Amino acid sequence: MKNETLQFNTANGGSTAYVAMPKKKSDKAIIIIQEYWGLNDHIKDIANRYANAGFTAIAPDLYRGKIAKDSEEASKLMNALEIEDGLNTIESAMEKARETYGITHFGITGFCMGGTFALEAACKLEGLSASAPFYGDIPEELVLKNLKTPVLFVSATKDKWINPEKVSELVKIARENYLPVESVKYDADHAFFNDTRPEVYDAEAAKDAWKKALAFFNENLETPTPDLNEIHTDDVF
Repeated sequence: MKNETLQFNTANGGSTAYVAMPKKKSDKAIIIIQEYWGLNDHIKDIANRYANAGFTAIAPDLYRGKIAKDSEEASKLMNALEIEDGLNTIESAMEKARETYGITHFGITGFCMGGTFALEAACKLEGLSASAPFYGDIPEELVLKNLKTPVLFVSATKDKWINPEKVSELVKIARENYLPVESVKYDADHAFFNDTRPEVYDAEAAKDAWKKALAFFNENLETPTPDLNEIHTDDVF
């Protein structure tokens, strides 16, 4: 595995992404969106894990170089980040990754604030094959109704922010509108996947969620085998 920095332009200026490359080149990429702390070593470590699992892993820097020193600064950075700016950064990183690495299939995941963006992106951006948001906020129903990308929504029953009531509302909207959403819940707290925060980290839940996310991405980023019965004679050379 090797790491490098991907530079790209956005509507609001330049940014970069941390890229982890698997040993065997892959045209399937996972976009990893940061928590409200910023693109820190924990998010880079998650990117490395995806690369070790065989994916090209790309973590775009939504804060353009800023990393919060404490929760107060993290909240300020998150609140100053407009949804459309973050989405444009994600989309711009995807475009540059197609050009630079020949990526053909993208999945997206994110944690806390990143989970919010991972679900918004699945509703609003073209070119995503799967989304696995971890305890991110829920878009309004009018946005959710646009969802066509398969979603694995990971939440925690002890979470006081993305609480069970919010998750139930997501499931209700998905059911009523036939949206491709699977909900997975753990008896854990918000940010349970973050192994740098012992006060909330839950090793058992994190291990199971990781296993489910990998299976989800492996399934949904596969190139479908064509149905030979549906191939027209004009398509055969």
